[in-house]
Amino acid sequence: MSTTRRLLLDVNVWIALLDDAHVHNQAALALFQKPRLKIATCPLVENGVLRILNLPGYSQRGPVGFEIVRAKMALACADVDHTFWSDDISLRTDGLVNWDRVFSHGQITDLYLLALAVAHDGALTTFDHRIALNAVTQAEKHHLMLL
Repeated sequence: MSTTRRLLLDVNVWIALLDDAHVHNQAALALFQKPRLKIATCPLVENGVLRILNLPGYSQRGPVGFEIVRAKMALACADVDHTFWSDDISLRTDGLVNWDRVFSHGQITDLYLLALAVAHDGALTTFDHRIALNAVTQAEKHHLMLL
């Protein structure tokens, strides 16, 4: 698993990293142990992590707390080479997405994050093995890292 590109971790990777009871916690922690790890966050991902970890039914312990989640994310970002990517692309842009490869509303967020990673020459990092690489016009294998 190469980590030479800056990795845009999706919401599920962040949740696995921050929740020690998550089924993929060890894989997320192992990723953060990689030498010279470079990550990126964006508003869509940060907001998603804050929202999901604070859903009333997320866990038996209830919502984690907005400030706690924010602080944990800030600490994790401070421990690695981190940059913030603005949500500066639009799915309305002609030629960005191969719409004939999009089959469900459930693909939209993943496609947006993959397109954002492509725009910044990074790699969307996810546990989701169902992401259609060919749905984003310029996406290549190195733009998607499956954990």
